[in-house]
Amino acid sequence: MDAVRTTSRKPVVAIVGRPNVGKSTLFNRLAGRRIAVVEETPGITRDRLYAPCEWQGYPFDLIDTGGFSTGSEVMTEDVRRQVEFAIDEADAILFVVDGKEGLSPLDQEVAELLRKTGKRLLLVVNKVDSKRRAEEAVEFYQLAAGDPIMISAVHGQDVDLMLDQLIEIIPKYEPSEEVSEDVVRAAIVGRPNVGKSRLLNALLQEERAIVSEVPGTTRDSIDTPFEWGGRQFVLIDTAGIRRKRKVKGFEYYSVIRAFGAIERCDVALCLLDPNEGVTDQDKRIVGYAHEEGRASILVVNKWDLVKDRARADAEQDGRRVTARQIKTLMADFTAEVRRELVFAEYAPVVFVSALRAEGLSELMETVVDVAEQHSKRVPTAMLNQVTQEATTARSLSFRGRVLKVYYATQPQVRPPTFVLFVNDPDYVHFSHRRYLENVLREKFSFEGSPLRMTFREAKGKERSER
Repeated sequence: MDAVRTTSRKPVVAIVGRPNVGKSTLFNRLAGRRIAVVEETPGITRDRLYAPCEWQGYPFDLIDTGGFSTGSEVMTEDVRRQVEFAIDEADAILFVVDGKEGLSPLDQEVAELLRKTGKRLLLVVNKVDSKRRAEEAVEFYQLAAGDPIMISAVHGQDVDLMLDQLIEIIPKYEPSEEVSEDVVRAAIVGRPNVGKSRLLNALLQEERAIVSEVPGTTRDSIDTPFEWGGRQFVLIDTAGIRRKRKVKGFEYYSVIRAFGAIERCDVALCLLDPNEGVTDQDKRIVGYAHEEGRASILVVNKWDLVKDRARADAEQDGRRVTARQIKTLMADFTAEVRRELVFAEYAPVVFVSALRAEGLSELMETVVDVAEQHSKRVPTAMLNQVTQEATTARSLSFRGRVLKVYYATQPQVRPPTFVLFVNDPDYVHFSHRRYLENVLREKFSFEGSPLRMTFREAKGKERSER
């Protein structure tokens, strides 16, 4: 076994192989058993090409290059670019071949491509569910991609042995603790071409006092410390994605980079393009920030284009656009954002133009406010007073069962996390949770931050507190 490598970001493992070898089946097998999602956000599900996984205490992000197809046993440009994207992103490769159909010329092409990269890989022979197929699988030694690991993804046969070998070749994840708690880590995230790098440059050029670039911990990312208004920040940019051609599945990899940046931030600056509206990729990115408990700001970039278009339309009719009309446009797009991202209604919406450096002061002021709300801790006595008043004002009942809240505490911040001791956690209805969250936000704000609530059965001590 090689010397242990460490990384301050989660390792990335890519599943690569020609079509119909069982890549997606293996992906679903691993994601379904090891996926690190404990609750679902309505309308926001993980894309099937991405899943956070864990084996024997080793976390990693899994990506699948499924979804492409080819009409012949020749690697098309689309197929090649899919594989290259995965290889570029990954720390290790699961190279999957079909033990039922046997060795293919396309397997040879993929193997040659993988060997040239020098990336660590495991040769996984799938669909091996009999002794005869295991004996026939020796032909895959011709790929010169290491010793074949024979599995059956459908039945789960020897998948655990494959995972044991996988964690030996991926780096050990050790989250960075170098940045002071007083420093706000803000990630600039979004799909391609929404203006992430331009926003980073605009902030640094217009507002910077102290800037020094250090290599980021994710590929094509840069962590940039800087100062604004006497406050220390680190901007995490997911730049560097090169769009040479339109590639089906391209945006999936940009989303993976965004996920990595979100995992390392305090506040996610989720960029939206008002000229294209809120897309499914936008929902995935904002949804991931929500699931990860990160504070979020919905940054509507390229607002200058909307204003310019409105002025041009008005001039054709001999009119002038008023400030009130611009505010109406902002209100209309904000309403669209709220409809499409209803799960993140707590996130403020800020309009900027990175190109013209407009709205940047308001954005940074919002970052400061949101970061403070994300770290806010409510005194226990005040928290219990508010919850008592809330449950007195409204009975928490559903189908004849009445939920009683005896005691509440806030054990964590970032995100603000509350534990409520109740008569029976099974009595908690989603409407109770929503009502109590609304009360907490009304009294304490928490703008920009998701709230976490856990309900536990009260014992003697907690019951007596009330």
